[in-house]
Amino acid sequence: MGLGKVINALGKAVSDKAEEIAAPVEEINDATAWLVNSSFGEFLLLSTKEIKYMCMLAYAFMAAKKVFSKVSPTASTSYKFVSCILATTGGGTLVPIFFNGIPVSLAQDAYMIAIFISYCVNHYFPIVRDIVDLSPYFKVPLIAMFEIQRAYVVCTLTAAAAVKIPPSQFSFPVFGPIMCGAVGGCGAAFFPLSLGLDPLYTGMTAPMITALFAAAGYHLFLNTSLSDGSVVASKTAQFHVAVFFIASGIISAYGLSANETTITKEETKKKSE
Repeated sequence: MGLGKVINALGKAVSDKAEEIAAPVEEINDATAWLVNSSFGEFLLLSTKEIKYMCMLAYAFMAAKKVFSKVSPTASTSYKFVSCILATTGGGTLVPIFFNGIPVSLAQDAYMIAIFISYCVNHYFPIVRDIVDLSPYFKVPLIAMFEIQRAYVVCTLTAAAAVKIPPSQFSFPVFGPIMCGAVGGCGAAFFPLSLGLDPLYTGMTAPMITALFAAAGYHLFLNTSLSDGSVVASKTAQFHVAVFFIASGIISAYGLSANETTITKEETKKKSE
């Protein structure tokens, strides 16, 4: 009798477990999943190594282009090359130091290869810079790839800081990761470090403002109820950050923003006449 009870109990336990396994799993209806699963989303999220390296090279080229347009032609080769390194990985150098990490320029060999190629192109073929400035067919794709890579940098550094920084007053660290992401998206705005706070003296530039808003939106979306119902919340947030950066980059490059103008009464009379 005792053995029969044991067998019956085991059979019931097995049947109950089978019912639990066979029970239908509640599927989450993510209305934004098609964004990250589309071919456009794969490009914005750097889903393949080929896309990642292409955008990284474009990012390094545009950073080197800014360096060569500002630095004197008589400057030494070492000065220009180090400036290209800082312009490309400026935020990725400062932010990891904040939480005892390794700077991107030391941790990622791919960045150094891209920087070296970009330096050679700008140094030996300066006409390429003129072609980019004159042709929107080259400039717009480069801006798009530059901003896609910048979105990746901002989101990655924000997420890394959120893991490294312990929470204090709230259930998750709030301001630390946002500031790290904002600094990461500024590029080399604060390099060389002898500049201090001079880059902020006349106000925040467009890259600073967009990086701050993007880091805040990305961090708060992932750590609050805003991401409820999203299967791949991090990718969805990065997708929107990339779109935001591309739009703001093109607007800044071509001066498409609305500027405030003051019209006097005399000018109004002349126009009416």
